Order: sequence, then C-alpha cells, then structure tokens
Amino acid sequence: MQHAVGSPLPPPHQPGHGPAVGWSPAAHQPGPPQGPAPVPPPPAPGYPTAPLRAPAPHPGPAPGQGPQQPPAAPGQGPQQSSAPPRPAPGQGPQQPAVAPSAPPVPETTGHVPLPPGGPVAVPSVPPATAAPDPTTTTLAVLLIGPAGAGKTSVAKYWADHRRVPTAHISLDDVREWVRSGFADPQTGWNEHSEAQYRLARRTCGFSARNFLANGISCILDDAVFPDRPVVGLGGWKRHVGPGLLPVVLLPGLDIVLERNAERSGNRRLTDEEVARIHGRMAGWYGSGLPIIDNSQLDVPETAHLLDEVLSRSIASPPNW
Repeated sequence: MQHAVGSPLPPPHQPGHGPAVGWSPAAHQPGPPQGPAPVPPPPAPGYPTAPLRAPAPHPGPAPGQGPQQPPAAPGQGPQQSSAPPRPAPGQGPQQPAVAPSAPPVPETTGHVPLPPGGPVAVPSVPPATAAPDPTTTTLAVLLIGPAGAGKTSVAKYWADHRRVPTAHISLDDVREWVRSGFADPQTGWNEHSEAQYRLARRTCGFSARNFLANGISCILDDAVFPDRPVVGLGGWKRHVGPGLLPVVLLPGLDIVLERNAERSGNRRLTDEEVARIHGRMAGWYGSGLPIIDNSQLDVPETAHLLDEVLSRSIASPPNW
C-alpha cells in the first residue's frame, strides 16, 4: 500500500495528449527529461501517517536555542518574529530588557543651597568713572545705632523703595519670636537675655545668607557696641560674611531721648539707659565706619543719604 506524503503526483504524460485536466500547465514546463518522482518508503510501525495535503510539521528549537524563524516567501526578506524568546531548559523565565532610566530629578523648592563658610563676598563693581548705583546692586547692609536712632523706620523705608528685591531683618523682631520664657533686658541683663540675643543674631545672619543666596538684598538693624567687637561687628561678620556693609546711624542725644519717649512696651528704655547706650555708641567716631547724623533729617532724606554712603562703601569697602 502506498502512503501519500505531501501533494499527489500528476498522472504520467501520454504521447499525443495534452496536459491532464485540472493540473496547471506550470507543472509541465520544458526542461530536462525527468523520470517519475521517487516514492518515499513507508513509515516505521507505530508512527502516524501524515494527513493528505497537510503541511509538514515545523521542528521545535534545539535545547539552548531560540525559536527558528519561518521560511520567508519568495522575493521577501527574513521575517522577524514578535514572540519573546523561550528560556533554555533548566532556566526560569527571562525578564524583559529594561532600558536604563534617567536619574531621578531632585525635588526643587526654588531655594539655592547655602555655600559653606563666608557666603557673602564683597560686592564686585566693574571699573567705571561714575559712582556705582546702590539701588540696583544686591547688598547686605547692617544699620547700627542706639535705641531711638530710627534704625527700624529707615531700614523699612529703604527696603520698600529699592528697585531690586530687598528684605528687612530686624533683630528685635526676631528676638521677640520667643514668647514663653522671653528674657527681657529691661529686667536686667543675665545669661538668658544674652543667650537669646546671640540666638537672634545667628538666626538673622542665616536668614540674610539665605536671601542673598537667592538674589535678594537685605538690611539688618542692631545696636552694636564698638567696645564689644567679638560679639558685635565680629559676630555679624561671621554670621553673614565679609561683604556686609555696616553703617552707623547716630543722631544727637536729645533726639534719641525724644524718640525713645514715643515708644511703648519692652522696647521703651529708661532715659538713663538710653543715655548710657548713646555714650557707648560715640565710640564709632574715628572707627572708619560711615556715620550718618540724622538729627535734622526725616526718614526719606535719611534713606537717600544711606544710598550715597553705600555707593562710596561699594567703591571703597571700609576696613572693619
């Protein structure tokens, strides 16, 4: 018995007859004479026979090899398989290759990290014949003066009328952040009041550095004594940096006493205390720091004079 494998063979060609009905002429193209197609041997017992006209089974991949690509149609290139590769025997499923992701973007808040050490350098001014304009330069100003000198009023007005972003940092305001346990110097200086002043100065210095690092000028006010350079100017220089520009605001004693009398709360001092502080502030004369006597000046006039003093300080920083 003959077992059919693949397509059936065409009938043999007889002389004088055309091609068999139902067969394509392409099967009888001219060419070298060929004999009848060889008949394959019957399969071994126990193996199933292939169905009629069924395609030959596609062999599977050898152990350790990927799937074989199906044969390409005539005139076409090799086809790419979209199926994932099969794992080798004894191995688990392969994980799909993941492209390396970009490093995570750090969360930003708009703040510039503070540089270590002295972050505020002396303002650099390009050489020019005209005096630098302090209203358009990022500055750090320390306004020094006794109680009643008008430091806070002048600092607020100066910061309000600048053409660049400017912050006013008041030492007394920061010191009064402490509510419970506030050490009022009016009750006497002690280690607690001194510690709270030092803490307020460090806090103001850090705030000034943060503003300046983000391009915002600042002006601070404090009653700094010339006879205490370590905790006074020296402390501010350590907290803010060598680019800090100190200016002394020192009106006459009668003006200071008059302005102090208009105060209320714990910021109003006794006349004896005001006179003592004013006398100690007189030591700034001859120190080399610029001094403004605003006894006959209002706040806008004092702020305008402050700009002129700062312009000279930028061009020629004082030694302090």
